[in-house]
Amino acid sequence: MRVLAVDTSSNVAAAAVMEDDLLLGEYILNHKKTHSQKLMVMIEQLLGDLDLTVRDIDIFAAAVGPGSFTGLRIGVATVKALAHAAGKRVVSVGTLEALAYNVPYAEHIIVPIMDARRDNVFTASYIWDGEFKEIGAPEAVTIRECVESCGNFLDTIFVGDGVKVHRDYINERLGERAIFPHGAALNSRASSVAAIALDRAKKGETQSYSEMKPYYIRKSQAERELEEKRSKANDSNRK
Repeated sequence: MRVLAVDTSSNVAAAAVMEDDLLLGEYILNHKKTHSQKLMVMIEQLLGDLDLTVRDIDIFAAAVGPGSFTGLRIGVATVKALAHAAGKRVVSVGTLEALAYNVPYAEHIIVPIMDARRDNVFTASYIWDGEFKEIGAPEAVTIRECVESCGNFLDTIFVGDGVKVHRDYINERLGERAIFPHGAALNSRASSVAAIALDRAKKGETQSYSEMKPYYIRKSQAERELEEKRSKANDSNRK
């Protein structure tokens, strides 16, 4: 079974093709957030280098969130379009679980943190206990709340772009109990999305392309600002 996966949930744009347990190729670009311009070019280049076409892919997958609102829409829309054109099924993969999957068979609890600005992060927690398991559901919290929740763990592995922003604070609070893997494991990897998707596809856990949608956790800043303005306007009208 051959899967094409993408991850555009952060500043990183990534695409990978995996066949069964073999990674055939992966392109990662961490240079400016120009996913709308680069993603299809990356996919076309990757498929061309592998002598494959879209119809040679059995399953399409995308990291569906949380993450950048615009980035998620680009990745999801691209995968849906490709799957529709090829008449194939899709698999939705959580961004945080894909990040945690970057550290295979780790001995400690893995906590991905994605920068959500203003000292907030998207986070969850995972563990390898015979198999890969989620032990803390995705949520949007402050970095302080995230680190405090890790105080119950003996050691914690942190991954994600939030590490670059909050590493000093995490070290200050957790000291040697905080573990940071090498740089390549910190960022989004389409190969991790592909590996999770492939496992689910083998279990029959796929979707129609029309069922795939971004998972935001919280509303966009524009939506929150609009609701705030409406709330203030309603308050003024009541006076």
